[in-house]
Amino acid sequence: MNESSWGAPPRADFWGPPDQGPAPAGPAYDEHDAHQTRPMPIVPDFPDAGRDAEDRGEHDQSADRDRGPASSSGPLFRDEIPQEPMPTPPSAAEPPQKKRAGRDLRAAIGVGVGLGAVIVASLFIVKAVFVGVIAVAVVVGLWELTSRLEERKQIKAPLVPLAVGGAAMVVAGYVRGAEGAWVAMALTALAVLVWRMTEPPEGYLKDVTAGVFAAFYVPFLATFVAMMLTADDGPQRVLIFLVLTVVSDTGAYAVGWRFGKHKLAPRISPGKTREGLVGAVAFAMAAGALCMQFLIDDGTWWQGLLLGFAVAVSATLGDLGESMIKRDLGIKDMGTLLPGHGGIMDRLDSLLPTAPVVWLLMVIFVGQG
Repeated sequence: MNESSWGAPPRADFWGPPDQGPAPAGPAYDEHDAHQTRPMPIVPDFPDAGRDAEDRGEHDQSADRDRGPASSSGPLFRDEIPQEPMPTPPSAAEPPQKKRAGRDLRAAIGVGVGLGAVIVASLFIVKAVFVGVIAVAVVVGLWELTSRLEERKQIKAPLVPLAVGGAAMVVAGYVRGAEGAWVAMALTALAVLVWRMTEPPEGYLKDVTAGVFAAFYVPFLATFVAMMLTADDGPQRVLIFLVLTVVSDTGAYAVGWRFGKHKLAPRISPGKTREGLVGAVAFAMAAGALCMQFLIDDGTWWQGLLLGFAVAVSATLGDLGESMIKRDLGIKDMGTLLPGHGGIMDRLDSLLPTAPVVWLLMVIFVGQG
């Protein structure tokens, strides 16, 4: 090595004795100890580390703010990884909550008992009064359905021809049977088409389509209850129809609430379970066997089993059908008229599609009466 590359030779008065010549080449430590050394951790560069606090002043304080909390509380070495806190188990955070009913059970039971008393009283005292109860329920149901269609979908199904034609349909079914019901249904559909012509043509097709659907869904299906009433044992047939539908709904609710784990139709009605359907079938079949054996002349228990099974299936499908409508409309209930239940349509959802099923099976089992 030459002196130009390393600078002047060391001074004796400062560095000690004069240079004794080049030091022997080789490692500073023995080879035996070299493999036991560890590299020092890399320390991040801090540009202001060598400056006094008084000299840094205001400039360094702003720099510390720019660096943020990572420079003051972050890891000292680059190979250190900050540890995140362990998540709290869900069981420790919140205790498991008990299942609760989705509605006010006290209000629901009270309203149900009140409606049942009115229905039974009108059913066994004067048949015509019960026909009037059916007609009123139909008109209110049509009002709820058409109101929700207009509010949520801007579909204006004409209510006046639907209400008049629906009431007439129920009366025609009671007086003239199935033939009268079909004629009234056709005239109601025609009245809907004509009534809607008095307004601008925009939206005509969707409005009249919804009107015809409403006429079939509510009053036409309800006419089968009126036709059941025309038989000599008509009040007993209607009572069986109502009891089996209520028992089916109750069995589905009780069993599903207690044992339900597997969803029946989660995209339509998340609250319904397969276990609830089994409960509905079991309760309805047991009630059907008892009702057909003791309330209907010439009725047998096995007919009641079949009737109960059919009611459980049709009531469940009817409930799912209206749930599909409400989900499309983005609402929970069709109305608020009945505390604990919702609206009239929320009680008719399982009754309407069940009425023609019970009427048909009664005719097959014991005749027209």
